[in-house]
Amino acid sequence: MFAQREEQRGDRLLDVLTDEEAGLRLIVSRLGAELISVARRDPAGDWIGFLNRDNEIGPPEKGWANHATVMGYYLHRIKDERTLYRGQEIRGGTHSFLRGKIWHRVESDRNGELTYRITPEDFSATEYPLKVSLDLTYRIDGERISVSFRFRNDEPELTAHVGFGLHPGFAADSFQSFHFEMPAGLYRRHFSPGNYLTGETEDIQFAGGKMPFEREKLPGSYILELVDVPDRRLTFSDPSSHRTVALDLTGVPYLTLWSDGGPFLCVEPCWGLTDHHEQRAFEDKEGIQKIPAGGELVASFSFEPQLI
Repeated sequence: MFAQREEQRGDRLLDVLTDEEAGLRLIVSRLGAELISVARRDPAGDWIGFLNRDNEIGPPEKGWANHATVMGYYLHRIKDERTLYRGQEIRGGTHSFLRGKIWHRVESDRNGELTYRITPEDFSATEYPLKVSLDLTYRIDGERISVSFRFRNDEPELTAHVGFGLHPGFAADSFQSFHFEMPAGLYRRHFSPGNYLTGETEDIQFAGGKMPFEREKLPGSYILELVDVPDRRLTFSDPSSHRTVALDLTGVPYLTLWSDGGPFLCVEPCWGLTDHHEQRAFEDKEGIQKIPAGGELVASFSFEPQLI
């Protein structure tokens, strides 16, 4: 049985979706359509959160202030906060404009989901110049939470280009306490000193198991292309807090791992990459996704939070 309600908290309007039977709850802020809480009810009846600063909306004293940033219509960064798209200037900060917009809630005929919409009326031509809309849906499906992106290109003749993803930070007791396990396969690391790609890459044939990367270098990000990874199920776990998150990234082309050294790990499914140091036109960015004129682009992933 699902329950939905709105909650006004200061200047934030929040949507709360609860699956009473599964003991699973989502809280989404219409500012940025950001998940600010993913929680399960423990045997004592208490809600246990899985995100960084779960269910907190005030500013922290230090460290990363977000929970699960929605990234688009580009992700990571454009160099010097400007680029050219078919010769027209785009300007914007880290992860583009979606995180700073008030999204429109879209009513759904399906139980157990929350859908939010951004249209060209919500952004300027210097933020993104084409008529492209996005519906973002969070759905509770049994024990899993699915996240889906549905872009619509209303340009009659032009192919549209977008980069997007989600930037969830999964909470841990400390920076040293969590584990992250990756499946076997061929990964390609894209090096990005100073947050921009150099073009240098490293292919990693990984046998599977705990991530083959130094934890202390997570503040610099590990940007990974899933070149040949047949089984794209990955697991974040924090044994000391009894929390685990199983992610299914089937169909996701890139993954970024990041933390600022705080008690969390960001596991970011990405459809696109950051800019190169030697910047390319927006439509030529590596990893950019294409939407045909009058067409749609649909992408998704899912994760399962559990108390162990």
